[in-house]
Amino acid sequence: MSMTDLPVLQALKGKLRFHETRQKVLAENVANAETPGYTARDIKAPDFFRVAVDGDADAGVSTVLTNPMHIAGPAIGNGTPFRPEKVGGYDVTPDGNAVSLEDQMMKVTSNQMDFQTVTSLYQRSLGLLKTAVGKK
Repeated sequence: MSMTDLPVLQALKGKLRFHETRQKVLAENVANAETPGYTARDIKAPDFFRVAVDGDADAGVSTVLTNPMHIAGPAIGNGTPFRPEKVGGYDVTPDGNAVSLEDQMMKVTSNQMDFQTVTSLYQRSLGLLKTAVGKK
């Protein structure tokens, strides 16, 4: 068993994968801000607390396999990872586009800050474990 097999570190790795995938979805929303009929999407966050407590590493975020040579990752919770965002009638343009650039950029910034926080927490956790086993 390696140090990174600990449930807490598995939960942190799952959260990092979640934020990475969410960033891609948010970037797709921004890129389609002028596409008629496009509805912004977001990703459901897995229960990271359950991963840390139960050690269930399958609650991570998976990538889309577009080629049989790709490596499958763990799934993102139950059901589909995408969910349409709820928008008020005033946010939908006459061509049916429901992307608010302001909202998307705020989500991108928030997601980036959360990713940096989790990265820092993961690095510090590994540092503490290395110190504890005398490898640092």
